[in-house]
Amino acid sequence: MGISLGVHVGQQFIAMDDLRALWRRLDDAGVDWISTWDHFYEAPWQDGEGAHFEAVATLGALAAETKRARIGCLVFYVGYRNPALLAKAATTLDHISDGRFELGLGAGWHIQEASAYGYVFPDIGTRLDMLDEAAEIVRRMLTEERTTLSGKHFQVDDATCRPRPVQARMPIWIGGRGEKRTLEIAARRADGWNAAYVSAEEFHRLSQVLDHWCEEDGRDPAEIRRAANLAFYMSMDELGLARQREKFRHDWGAGAARTEAGALICTPSEGLDRVMALVDAGADEVNIALRAPWDENALSAWLEEVIPAVRRERG
Repeated sequence: MGISLGVHVGQQFIAMDDLRALWRRLDDAGVDWISTWDHFYEAPWQDGEGAHFEAVATLGALAAETKRARIGCLVFYVGYRNPALLAKAATTLDHISDGRFELGLGAGWHIQEASAYGYVFPDIGTRLDMLDEAAEIVRRMLTEERTTLSGKHFQVDDATCRPRPVQARMPIWIGGRGEKRTLEIAARRADGWNAAYVSAEEFHRLSQVLDHWCEEDGRDPAEIRRAANLAFYMSMDELGLARQREKFRHDWGAGAARTEAGALICTPSEGLDRVMALVDAGADEVNIALRAPWDENALSAWLEEVIPAVRRERG
């Protein structure tokens, strides 16, 4: 498989009709991947007043509106849904999409929405334990005739998941940058690992950490695909970039400094260089992450110029 170029679309501050039109546009343009995220409030957190759609229902519409692109969620927080139920939802989405769904799992971070909606949001160590258990249950539900597991956080008792997914093996992605636990869980449980908003240099370093954990677990590191998300703030000229820099600071607030290394606050030609740097750093997949509103001319340039240029160079 060559380099995968996708679009991660946050389902916030945008009407459903506009989202559906965007998905069709992306699919027609030949992107390899389209994903949502799993939030109830805007991300990053602002005030909880922003319009935002739930992930599983949104994915049902995404699956029905597209024909070609692989689809998924980067990533489901395992504390919001029982993992057996999530396996059932994933199977349903795989059938709606005719075998194009891939399941992303993560340990979560958005304490504001979790607290507002009445979900317990434990410490990160506990959430990572939950991620590990959930990933095991999901994999077993998708592959075993019947699944029983009595864990500390989740339980299933002689559970079935019928019908089976369309795919013989639905890929499971683990998202996150934690070196001691997240990447170790990815090495044991995942078919793919996703890192959001990091530089090419940091992506390469984290990928080497993942290789280490694969070796510790006796697994071939080449079995795990590696993906990077880049925040999309591109524009066509300096005046547009000034507006995008202001939007970036507004969107990310206190997190702007931590995120900027993985943000495309640049022109399309510079964006091409950034993608190629990530590919050289070991990325198998590169996704742009859209937060409405974005520069439409820059998005068109990405689809019509940058993606073809990357494919010409790397296939």
